[in-house]
Amino acid sequence: MTLNPIKKLSLLFAVSVFVITWIHPRWPLEQGLHSSLTLVGLIWLAWHTKKYSMKNWDFFLVCFFISIHCIAARWLYSNVPYDEWCKTFFNWSPQQAFGFERNHFDRLIHFLYGICFMPAVANFIRMKNNIRIGSALAIALMLIMCSSLVYEWAEWAIAVMLSPEQAEAYNGQQGDVWDAHMDMLLATLGALLTIPFLKKTNG
Repeated sequence: MTLNPIKKLSLLFAVSVFVITWIHPRWPLEQGLHSSLTLVGLIWLAWHTKKYSMKNWDFFLVCFFISIHCIAARWLYSNVPYDEWCKTFFNWSPQQAFGFERNHFDRLIHFLYGICFMPAVANFIRMKNNIRIGSALAIALMLIMCSSLVYEWAEWAIAVMLSPEQAEAYNGQQGDVWDAHMDMLLATLGALLTIPFLKKTNG
């Protein structure tokens, strides 16, 4: 099947953000490592949607996540200047308002992973296997959790091959020994938050 106009625009938006974030990169090696999955994701998304039916909203959410991830990759997650952006455009500092002591953009990315991928995964499982929405949601939730775990493993495996400085820049733990655990938890919570909505719209 061909991409309809909404999917084409969503994909074009994600690709455009990807290209823009590679203009004069600050940390080319680390950004390249983070962006490798982005390229795979974009190629897979285009192929998957042509082969299988995918709702416009599900497709848009995946493209939106990829776009936000591109921004995070450019700034290596922990250097995204969201506080400066908020001060400039809204005269408001989330760091001061919430008493943050670290850059939390990486937390946002993992949370959005659960929110943005859960609908697409659940709907695909339901369509492919012709099962009830409750069963599809349970399987999708486990897949979100497992994929988050595998990502953290991959991140660790890459980090051990880098220098200590590069590993810290790539991982962006910011001194938090529970960083991987929190990332996986936030992805799970993001996915869980979508379940009531998905049950209501697909029941």
